[in-house]
Amino acid sequence: MPTSVELIRASTLSSVAEYAYAATAPKDARLIFLAGACPLSSDGATAAVGDYAGQATICIETMIGALAAAGATIDDVISTRILVASTERADLGAVWRVVRDAFGEHDVPSTLMGVTVLGYDGQLVEIEAIAAVVDQKGGGPV
Repeated sequence: MPTSVELIRASTLSSVAEYAYAATAPKDARLIFLAGACPLSSDGATAAVGDYAGQATICIETMIGALAAAGATIDDVISTRILVASTERADLGAVWRVVRDAFGEHDVPSTLMGVTVLGYDGQLVEIEAIAAVVDQKGGGPV
């Protein structure tokens, strides 16, 4: 299924950024606002404690599950915000590589931020996302 999201490239801006600078969705798109995906196991405990990349991987899996529940896929994501509880650029970079690999060529506009603390004990990573889908006639999330 083709995505309704159009990624906008800005050739006059730095090519160092590993993401599109903007994205649009058609006027008939249904927007999906995801809560921050957290690295929680099925019993609610924080998973991969102490492992930035491991928590990023679990957050991506959680995000993909939430997207599926809303009738969308990762290719329908229009933007992300990645929160990392660290002041070290190496930690932010480790998380970014996981996120970047998960999105592949669908390199949506993203913000990567170091923060002081996140909500769960041992939580190092959280990923927020917005998606846009155009439902088939009579369709919608299943």
